Amino acid sequence: MNRSKKFLAVSALALGVSGPMSSFAQSDTDPASAVAAKPASALSEGEIRRLDPESGKLTIRHGEIRNLDMPPMTMVFTAQDKALLSGLKVGDRIHFVASNEGGKYLVTGIKLAP
Repeated sequence: MNRSKKFLAVSALALGVSGPMSSFAQSDTDPASAVAAKPASALSEGEIRRLDPESGKLTIRHGEIRNLDMPPMTMVFTAQDKALLSGLKVGDRIHFVASNEGGKYLVTGIKLAP
């Protein structure tokens, strides 16, 4: 019986020490790591190669798209909203946000590069 009491006492002490320490570690996070834990929605860079405002499609020669883990290439995207394409023309350098919705690559945001 004496052995059981020691085991329980040591267990209670271990839990009492590890509980507060783990909550302290979680509350003392580095702001950079907190941002990295969020989904990436960084702008990607590209150049418009083809543009079809009526269908809402555009061909972009782009650099790496980090949030899609995609290397640089040229490919066709569909604008999430055709209004995103107004004022754009072939040859424009752009910054854009892309997503993969069920295998369909969408441009969800776009602006002219400075």
